[in-house]
Amino acid sequence: MTGKVVRDATEALDGLLRDGMTIMAGGFGLCGIPEHLIAGIKASGVKDLTVISNNCGVDDFGLGILLANGQIRKMISSYVGENKIFERMYLAGELELEFNPQGTLAERIRAGGAGIPAFFTKTGVGTMVAEGKEVREFDGEKYVMERGLTAELSIVKAWKADPEGNLVYRKSARNFNPMIATAGKTTLVEVEELVEQGALDPDQIHTPGLYVDRLFVGHHFEKRIERVTTRPRAETALAGEEV
Repeated sequence: MTGKVVRDATEALDGLLRDGMTIMAGGFGLCGIPEHLIAGIKASGVKDLTVISNNCGVDDFGLGILLANGQIRKMISSYVGENKIFERMYLAGELELEFNPQGTLAERIRAGGAGIPAFFTKTGVGTMVAEGKEVREFDGEKYVMERGLTAELSIVKAWKADPEGNLVYRKSARNFNPMIATAGKTTLVEVEELVEQGALDPDQIHTPGLYVDRLFVGHHFEKRIERVTTRPRAETALAGEEV
């Protein structure tokens, strides 16, 4: 280890994992997920995890591999519809689930990272989302109180980093990663490219290195497409038409 830079996911995770811990994972669908760190967590065998993430990957990739390996006890998520193993385990009572409206989940994570313990939102008032929670009236409208979220460990994927851990995300892979980077007691980052100190334009840095504890350069990112949708090329379609 040189400063914050380590060799790989195994070294990044060294000494940080334990059974029953809470882990926050960046990504949206399969876009911008920390796939090397997820694989490292699987290899460790740690279990009874509570995982906070927008979704739980698919059956054989992303967080889905931890689920299939029996390592996740509870998910705090917004969308889980692409994972058949998730569906089976939840319906069988083998997996706890705390569902959140997507915007509420994002704000709960942002609030946790900002040191805000709770906030009020109109989203979910009058539905199952508000059951058991405080509801208060402001200016004639009802709002439900939501708690900020934090984790013992945050795992994040970024595009570029410098040795101090200043991060830049690429396009839609930015998604949940910046806020999750702020909300973990310890934050680990895998990046595609490590640049020299001073190479990043300060105005373009999305996550300051203050939040990053360890980082490494990942190799052979799969970057899978969650659901491939195609249509015939225009020339193919024309060739098949009757004249």
